[in-house]
Formats: sequence, structure tokens, C-alpha cells
Amino acid sequence: MALAPRLDLRQSQTLVMTPQLRQAIKLLQYSNVEVSAFVEEELERNPLLERDETAELPRLDRPAPDQVPLRAEATPDVAVAVQTETLPTDAAAPLDADWGNAYDAGGPADGAPSFGSMERRGGSLDFSEDDRGIEDLADARPPLREHLGEQLRLSFADPVDRMVGAHLIALLCPAGRLTADPAAIAAAMGLPLTRIEAVRERMMRFDPPGLFARTLQECLAAQLADRNRLDPAMQTLLANLELLARRDMRRLLALCGVDSEDLADMIGEIRALDPKPGATYDSNPAPPVVPDLLMRRMPDGVWLIELNPDTLPRVLVNERFFARVAPRASKEERGFLSERLATANWLVRSLQQRAQTILKVAAEIIRQQDGFLQHGVTHLRPLILRDIAAAVELHESTVSRVTANKFIATPRGTFELKYFFTTAIQGTGGGESHSAEAVRHRIRGLIEAEHPEAILSDDAIVVVLRREGVDIARRTVAKYREALRIPNSAQRRREKAVPA
Repeated sequence: MALAPRLDLRQSQTLVMTPQLRQAIKLLQYSNVEVSAFVEEELERNPLLERDETAELPRLDRPAPDQVPLRAEATPDVAVAVQTETLPTDAAAPLDADWGNAYDAGGPADGAPSFGSMERRGGSLDFSEDDRGIEDLADARPPLREHLGEQLRLSFADPVDRMVGAHLIALLCPAGRLTADPAAIAAAMGLPLTRIEAVRERMMRFDPPGLFARTLQECLAAQLADRNRLDPAMQTLLANLELLARRDMRRLLALCGVDSEDLADMIGEIRALDPKPGATYDSNPAPPVVPDLLMRRMPDGVWLIELNPDTLPRVLVNERFFARVAPRASKEERGFLSERLATANWLVRSLQQRAQTILKVAAEIIRQQDGFLQHGVTHLRPLILRDIAAAVELHESTVSRVTANKFIATPRGTFELKYFFTTAIQGTGGGESHSAEAVRHRIRGLIEAEHPEAILSDDAIVVVLRREGVDIARRTVAKYREALRIPNSAQRRREKAVPA
């Protein structure tokens, strides 16, 4: 057989990932924050896209038309409202009656603003506007280092001590501990160690107390000294924190020389302390989760699900601008405008398809987990991606992308859509399967309800669950208990021997 180059024609079908298809897939798995950022970038990049600020979707926090009371319709004429407020409503009352000493509960005499005052301040009767002044807002708390700097200037008059204090403030870790060795600090600054320690011990009483400590014991001791609770028994307890971590109450009773009630009070005081005072001072509150979906129960018992209008980006294609500019543009400019027009149309369709897919998947999840919404986590059904994909006729990967980083606000709280997917645990005797999340909730409930004199071991929990129809192994109970951060039976027995 001769070897020679030749040309062949073959036909084959392959799936090509176009840029538009990649964009649609990315939008499907993006969270609402990422989608908003992506749309903002497209608005800056594409001159044919503009934000739709006219459309306003209905909100769930607005009452339905059949729920609005008839008296909720306020009189638009302020003069009529003032007249009804000042004039008597009793037609039989004499016109020359003295109304100066009359008491109107809930009126201006009780501190409530009158119609005239609300009109002057720009307020509204339905609280739709915030009419608070700047004097009603609390001052922002200064940063920790600025707060410590003010205390340093007020506490030390010696410039050298102030310089040492400023150096210690600069060396603070985010938790408020001093990780550097005081001996190394003294050597670097050319000062005696005793002076560094004197400044540090004085600064440990700054607000918040417990800063500039090198160990956990020093941090807790400074806070207890600030509360005047650092007695010899408490010092002994702080010196044996490893015994407290192991719940070895018997040795702690012997070392501290107190009874069980006093030891419980001491442990309660230690638990009320802050082991990381610096971290809590500068920490900002976690931003609330903004749900992508909102749901409520209709009067006929049907669940109503809709997209959150606050997280739904709304964009429009400015075809009028394209029609006005394209005829007078050059060939290169028309090509650019045509490309931008196609990109804008594809983005609008992708956003619309994303919204429809999220609604379709969420509706099916809520339909299958209706027991959870009505009765709680104990009625959570086992559910996998394949079940939802088969019901809505989508691929499992599509359902996985839809449920990732998407949250839904339910009457039982805000949950991620992934929360409703749990593995199944077989029932005893071939009975109905149970959700792993429901089993974990049941294990937590059994441990919380156990008596201090009858601590449940993992084997005892297995017996109880199998009696309730859950076929579960002891190692599975131990795995779920450790995932819930619940100590074993021996540690719980020592901990509950001295209730703290």
C-alpha cells in the first residue's frame, strides 16, 4: 500500500460553544450581584443598551387590592384634613363650645405630629418617605486604632511613653493581640523591658479591655480585672483553661476550691468575655442576603413565586438610536453598530430566559418540598438534581447552575435553593426514605432534650432513630453530630454535671 498525501471530505456534527452561548451559561449560574455587575459593564460598553427605569414590577410588601381597607384611602386635600382635625365632628354639639381643654388621645398633645407639621417637614402619612433629620442619626464608631490613639494621648504625658504606646498600637493584630515579643520591641526601641511592660500593662485597661495581651489568659484576666472579678479562684480557673475545654469539672472543683454552683457562675462569666476584642470592634455587620425569589401563600392555599424586582436587572435595546445613526454611518461604523445591536438583543433574551428558567426550577422545588413549608424541617423530602431535571425537562447541569447562589425568601426564612437538595436515608423495613437534613435536625433535638443524668450515646441515638423508622448506622450518627459541632456523650456528661 503506497503512502502518499491526499485530500478527503468528511461531515461531522459537533457542539460549538459560541460566545453568546457561553454568556448565557454564565448568566445562568451568576448570583444577583454578579448579574448586576455584568449588566453594568455591558451598559458602559454597548451604546445601544439602556437601563429600563420606567417599568415597575409589583412588590410583595404592598397589600393586595382585596386586602386594602376602605379607610386607607387618605384625603388628598390637606385643608380638608386640617378641618376635620380641628373642628368637632358631633353635629349636635354647640358651635360656641370650649374645645381648648379637650383631650384627643393620639393627637398632637401626645406628641404626634399634626397634618400641618408633617406637610412642612415633607413627611407622608403612609411612611413611604424617611423624614428623619440628620440629628436623628447615630455617629459612626471610629476605627480601633484611632480610638486607642485618643486614649493614648489622654493617658500618657511623657513623650517616650506615647511613642511606645503608638508603636504597640501599630503592632496589634486584627484580633487585638500583641504578637511581637516585648523584649524584641525593647531592643528595637533602645528602651528597658520594664518600661515597655509598664506601658503595655497600662494600655491593657484601655477600652475595650483585653487588648495588647499576648495570650488568651492575659486577655480574659484583663477583662475580669476591669469588672473587679479577678479573685484567686478565677485566676486558678484561667490557669487551667485546658481542663475547662475538656469539661473536666471534677479537677476544676478541686483546684479552685469552690462548690459546683460557684464554678458554674465562674464559667458563665468567662463565657460572657470576648476572646478577640479587636476583631469585634472593627468588624462590620454582615450584609443581609437579598433573595432572588419571593414567595407567599395565596388565600386559596397556592404558593405564589415571583422574582425579586430589586435584584432583577431591566435593560432595553435602543433601536431608535440605531435607526437614526446607522444610515449616516460609514461601513465600518455600521458593522460596529450591527454587532452591538445583536449583542444587546442577545443579552435581553438571555436575561429573560434566565428569569424564566429560575422561576420554573424554583416552582418545581417548592412543589416537591411543600411539606417543609407547611410543617418544618422534619418534613423535608429527599431530593436530588435528577428529580427536578426530569420534572422540568432540563439537564442536570442546568438545574445545578440555576440553584447555585440563588436564594428564596419563604415564610420559614431565606434559604439557598441548594438547601432543598438532601441525600436520602433508607427507612427500616423498606419504608419511606428520610432526608439527611431532617435526620440531622432530629439528632440535634434528641441531644438538646436529653436529661443530664441520662446522656444519649451514639448507639442510643441509633436505637431511637430506628424505632422511628430511620435505618442509620452509628458512624453516620457520629458524622452528623460532629458536623453539628456537638461533643460526644462523655464530654456532654462532664459538661452537664456542672450546669453553667
